[in-house]
Amino acid sequence: MAFNHLPAAMHDALGPLSVTPVTHSVPMAKNHRPSRPPENAGSRPSPTVVLDRLAAAAGRAARITHTEHLPPRAGTHALWPDRIRPEVISAIGRAGIDHPWTHQATAAEHALDGESVVIATGTASGKSLAYLAPVLSTLLEGSHAPNGRGTTALYLAPTKALAADQRRAVKALAAPLGSAIRPAVYDGDTPVEEREWVRQYANYVLTNPDMLHRGILPSHPRWASFLRSLRFVVIDECHTYRGVFGSHVAQVLRRLRRLCARYGSDPVFLLASATAAQPSVAAGRLTGLPVKEVADDASPRGEMVFALWEPPLTELHGEKGAPVRRTATAETADLLTDLTLQGVRSVAFVRSRRGAELISLIAKERLAEVDGSLPGRVAAYRGGYLPEERRALERALHSGDLLGLAATTALELGIDVSGLDAVVIAGYPGTRASLWQQAGRAGRSGQGALAVLVARDDPLDTFLVHHPEALFQQPVESTVLDPDNPYVLAPHLCAAAAELPLTEADIELFGPAVPELLPQLEAAKLLRRRTTGWHWTRRERAADLTDIRGGGGRPVQIVEEGTGRLLGTVDESAAHTAVHEGAVHLHQGRTYLVRTLDLEDSVALVEEAVPPYSTNARDTTAIAVLETDTEIPWGDGRLCFGSVEVTNQVVSFLRRRLITGEVLGETKLDLPPRTLRTRAVWWTVTEDQLDAARITPEILGGALHAAEHASIGMLPLFATCDRWDIGGVSVPLHPDTLLPTVFVYDGHPGGAGFAERAFHTARTWLTATRQAIASCECEAGCPSCIQSPKCGNGNEPLHKRGAVRLLTELLRTAPPDPPSEP
Repeated sequence: MAFNHLPAAMHDALGPLSVTPVTHSVPMAKNHRPSRPPENAGSRPSPTVVLDRLAAAAGRAARITHTEHLPPRAGTHALWPDRIRPEVISAIGRAGIDHPWTHQATAAEHALDGESVVIATGTASGKSLAYLAPVLSTLLEGSHAPNGRGTTALYLAPTKALAADQRRAVKALAAPLGSAIRPAVYDGDTPVEEREWVRQYANYVLTNPDMLHRGILPSHPRWASFLRSLRFVVIDECHTYRGVFGSHVAQVLRRLRRLCARYGSDPVFLLASATAAQPSVAAGRLTGLPVKEVADDASPRGEMVFALWEPPLTELHGEKGAPVRRTATAETADLLTDLTLQGVRSVAFVRSRRGAELISLIAKERLAEVDGSLPGRVAAYRGGYLPEERRALERALHSGDLLGLAATTALELGIDVSGLDAVVIAGYPGTRASLWQQAGRAGRSGQGALAVLVARDDPLDTFLVHHPEALFQQPVESTVLDPDNPYVLAPHLCAAAAELPLTEADIELFGPAVPELLPQLEAAKLLRRRTTGWHWTRRERAADLTDIRGGGGRPVQIVEEGTGRLLGTVDESAAHTAVHEGAVHLHQGRTYLVRTLDLEDSVALVEEAVPPYSTNARDTTAIAVLETDTEIPWGDGRLCFGSVEVTNQVVSFLRRRLITGEVLGETKLDLPPRTLRTRAVWWTVTEDQLDAARITPEILGGALHAAEHASIGMLPLFATCDRWDIGGVSVPLHPDTLLPTVFVYDGHPGGAGFAERAFHTARTWLTATRQAIASCECEAGCPSCIQSPKCGNGNEPLHKRGAVRLLTELLRTAPPDPPSEP
């Protein structure tokens, strides 16, 4: 029997939710009601005062396990390079900026010298102005050219919201420059009638890598004038381009550089990120170019107070009678409510779409107890909303009409929400980079800021709130991406060949794996070699071969059955678990039941309902070793890294009572299996090691399964991943190894670099895993150590003490971690 733990690409990324209703959401006396904010709530109290007020309710102070105080910092000014046109410097002055920070001037100097540069300074340090000053100056210079279109620039953002926000900022800054600067957004939300104007007249086009991949590059003849004049490519929030998504974007950028060369341009790349380790290395891997680094932050910073918050244990019991900690969802809803009542402008970041909806709904209901006008000051913001819904929420947040927002990471990236006072983070977001990115949304006007990390009932979250040094004394993670991944590279070679025939000269641009892949693409009749190079042979669009977000397939539309109204979409990869028949779906505070899921037409039909339960899918997984790339001895056991094939099938779903999490029943599902070829790390143990660890056959499966769960929960501390990016399988006797084996694999075709990073940090990673299990206060295992929210086997079997003994024995003779790849 295999015990599995699956990634988001194959499992419900929402996880089971035991939602505490509003009437039970605050540990206070029955006669205690939320009160109106104090009279001076609008006077921006210090973050310490705000935290003290949050901790004042009964029992709350004990939930704060650590408080980190980041002191304010003074800024250092410089002068703009004399090559920045005076009109641009004047426009910047009108915006209230008399002199740049030193890092802004340095970055602008590199850009004007024709050197690609990455600006890796803190949140709200003025990175946008650092690249906008040289870009606007160059565009203005080009507007005076006697002939032709003049100079152009391209801006890439990972989200539509960030591109739209940047357009607003550019338009406001460049207003004094008149029609010389013509910014325009070009993405999936751009009306068809506006697209031709953008192609012909805009000189600063803001888009995303998806539109560049599917819309601009395949239609490059229509963009010839723009590409011929392209001087700068701005890549904002470049740290988000990691894993499979980052690898795809790296190849999209190489296709862009190839077409630019065809039209006679050689653009300079300007990259920005508030949270990047080895920024020049990561930027160089992303763009394929040498990149200068500007990382000394000279901007001032207000005080930040960062609290780690652990919800209390409840009297409830979950699977196998394990104690249940109060959910991060319910705790965050309380905090967002209280911050709103204080008049503190706040965002609560939530990991799942469902969680964002629930937090907003709970907060609205609690606020209604105080004043009927207050619920309208709180909303949810997440992916999957229709464009007009997103834009309305963004406007309300900018204007201050909204005081509190429960948001997914769709709002994490760079949107300038000036004036936020506090950020609540519901569960560790998977990386320190994302943690600081989310925390940095507050205090963006220079004022003090409060950030609160609310721990989920999860091994990693529990470890972090009791080991603050892992957060505050460690650098952000290195960006992991692999542009040479054949599953990534192959479709981009096809797309490039469809744009212009591939030649021998292109091999160096696209990487060393190209010579091996081209014959395979020829054999598959995707490319044909002629005297002029390799040509795309098919009628369909080559750009449609891959979804660069790694989801694959077209999104599933969620449609209200009675009205035909489109509610939103869900990625095809998540459809089996998120919108299967009988699933509960939340949208803007309303609850729907999925009646049918039509995989052929990519439609889920839903109807509004109020079920007293949540749902989560169950599945089965098998794994086969295809090839072992690296193998080292671990005592008598082995540590291995290589290629595997994972077969997964969603087979049923559970209905859980909202209040207690009690399982009400299980319903079988008939959905097709899915196969994934990816990369994995795995370790084996021998009979002698089992004897030494006192692991009997009766507890072997539970010990392996518990170690697997906890190791997946801890891996994000050592690799730039989220636990939903990875999966695992544990087997008492695996047919390929003929030994008890634990696998941890990347949840993306071809791999994403996470399992490889686990291999190179295995001793450190598994030592932390053992410590997390052993230090947990529970008796037999709980969600804080070995139970997983996405276990396909219902967390059965698990054996906590067996896992500790097994890992102790495994690590006793383990060699030091092998050196990482450069």
